Amino acid sequence: MLVISSQQPHRSTRWRRALATGVATVVATGGAVATGLLAPQPAAAQVAGFDFTQPDVVATGLEVPWGTTFLPDGSALVAERDDAQLVRVAPGQPAQPVATLPGVDTAGEGGLLGLARAPGDDNWVYAYHTTTTDNRVVRFPVDNPQSAQPVLTGIPRGAFIHHGGRIEFGPDGMLYVATGDAGDPDLSQDLDNLAGAILRVTPEGDVPADNPFPGSPIYAYGLRNVQGMAWDSQGRLWASEFGEDLWDEVNLIEPGGNYGWPICEGPCQPPDSQLIDPALIWAPAEASPSGVAVADDHLFVASLRGRQLWTVPLAGSGPGEPTAVLSGEYGRLRTVTVGPDGWLWIATSNRDGRATPTPADDQVVRFPPTTPPTTPPTTPPTTPPTTPPTTPPTGGCIAEYQVVSDWQGGFQADVSVTNSGDSAGSGWTVSWTFPDGQVVDQLWGGIHSQSGSEVSVTNEAWNGSLSPGAATSFGLLGNGDAGDAAGLACQLH
Repeated sequence: MLVISSQQPHRSTRWRRALATGVATVVATGGAVATGLLAPQPAAAQVAGFDFTQPDVVATGLEVPWGTTFLPDGSALVAERDDAQLVRVAPGQPAQPVATLPGVDTAGEGGLLGLARAPGDDNWVYAYHTTTTDNRVVRFPVDNPQSAQPVLTGIPRGAFIHHGGRIEFGPDGMLYVATGDAGDPDLSQDLDNLAGAILRVTPEGDVPADNPFPGSPIYAYGLRNVQGMAWDSQGRLWASEFGEDLWDEVNLIEPGGNYGWPICEGPCQPPDSQLIDPALIWAPAEASPSGVAVADDHLFVASLRGRQLWTVPLAGSGPGEPTAVLSGEYGRLRTVTVGPDGWLWIATSNRDGRATPTPADDQVVRFPPTTPPTTPPTTPPTTPPTTPPTTPPTGGCIAEYQVVSDWQGGFQADVSVTNSGDSAGSGWTVSWTFPDGQVVDQLWGGIHSQSGSEVSVTNEAWNGSLSPGAATSFGLLGNGDAGDAAGLACQLH
């Protein structure tokens, strides 16, 4: 049954279809809202470039993970909202508490929220958090969170709700900060106030000269509670927004744009040429959108109340038909992001007081790409070695090298390191020779150097200690044809 509404959004035609277990509405130019109720559809195994049937649980037992950013070694730094803990997680490794960020007030929906790192800057981590008087952005050295310095302060906080909290660095190198209306809707229309807006500042917190409102960090306003931002391949900024009772939104952000809250929720009726309608809306029961990410020309939207991950094609001038995956499988989803390993990472939010957590909650889970994370194969892949080269257990250290995927001109390999001795080690080094000119293009879980064909990898600070029988691993992407790691050697320190 298809029901056509007489609503006429001022910038767009809307059509709405039930997908998976829910209802979504897409905005296009010049028509009406079409509402379709379709039978639930099973989630496809491979959607939008990722295989959702092959989850890898990275971490369990976390306390309301919120922001996530990746460190130079490929591990993820996760912010726990309710205890202000920073936790480092990595595939195959136990979660490692790093520090408690000072000065964080965790009342209500506030606490330690978004995290970000500037591309190419290995020195600073940025965090958005609540204090007793405001919300603010701070930054700190990767190895010293206790020395956090304020970058942007004075963002209004409410007694309980609507703190916003997502922070991201844009392709222009600027820091974008998403704020909420602090429970006072009128603040979203006040250009002298930082609530209910997307802010844009330099990495030091200064106002860029090309901001739309001179001297102001406000980049867009009229927003209720933004918790997700991401840029697509065209450089367009997409942001999620919690609605009140009628519609949750995804907005295509324009500099200086007014997105209508609290004048409008969803498309403005009657149309208002001064306000920008959302690009996509859902009923709150199907979404309550938080984090967003873009990969392979698709927008991924983590849904809290909807308990699913929405995927939205972005190949055209606007969003395409949304499809839901992971419906009900992991509960409330707070964060989605693409890791440096090319996998899609999600974080659950089942310990935030609005769900019944399982013993494993909260979790960080990642899903592999359906194609290799570099140039896809143009010829059939070769067969990896059936017997991985192994070092003899000399010195109590065993390394195993395994090609896990290869294609024309590139390959991916995993290397495991095991302490086979009787005493603990505080570090390790693995070395080998690539006989055919292969070059390590990217490596995670270790620190590598390469001179000609000689490759050496040492541990990171977080995975160097190995008790007897313990193991760790690292992975790499290489250029060239996949081949053996000749002369593979492992040394435990």
